[in-house]
Amino acid sequence: MITLKGIYKYYDSKFQRTFVLKDIDLEISEGEFVTIMGPSGAGKSTLLNIIGMLDEPSEGEYHFLDQPAHQLSEKKKVEFHRNFVGFIFQAFHLIDEMTVYENIETPLIYKGVKSGIRKGMVAEMLDRFNIVAKKDLFPAQLSGGQQQLAGIARAVVGKPKLLLADEPTGNLHSGQGKQIMELLSQLNSEGITIIQVTHNEEFARFGKRIIRISDGLVLSDDIVSDTNEPN
Repeated sequence: MITLKGIYKYYDSKFQRTFVLKDIDLEISEGEFVTIMGPSGAGKSTLLNIIGMLDEPSEGEYHFLDQPAHQLSEKKKVEFHRNFVGFIFQAFHLIDEMTVYENIETPLIYKGVKSGIRKGMVAEMLDRFNIVAKKDLFPAQLSGGQQQLAGIARAVVGKPKLLLADEPTGNLHSGQGKQIMELLSQLNSEGITIIQVTHNEEFARFGKRIIRISDGLVLSDDIVSDTNEPN
């Protein structure tokens, strides 16, 4: 599903080149749940943004669903975002002026889904994530956990093949965080490929594979053993 070959990301200033990612080679198959870990500044979010086609590599090749993502036009990238990729962010990124219902509905409007079908799809998400009672509230009226549930509902309402989660539990207390991770595990079991960035060792083990990076380099890429899985 995802193949990265010789991916570099760097920024040139007048006298030097600053590397964020160095010679990254990765393959991620459809249906995997992968965790990316590493210290601050390691390049985790940059790697996630390149996979999500929000950023471009300075060098290297990236193939997504057998398409050369590093060569796609902006129009084609937008099309891929709408149809195949969902994003979850640490800061939630809900639209403040929209209700929960409207936030979840927005991706479907961009996809051109007809009104009657949209209503059913949004209702299904509200019910699934137990936020029916919150549908007419604005983000500022919700707890952090409720905002993240709305964010996940918005990310998956369009049935993406790939879900990218950048510190999805970073602004939540541990109980809320575990609830979110269990939800992601459930979505993965239904066939959605998930790549998450996290600092939390316990939540990292919800993934089936942990990739550790530091200073832009992949240090290790390990399968999570059953004995290491979270309780």
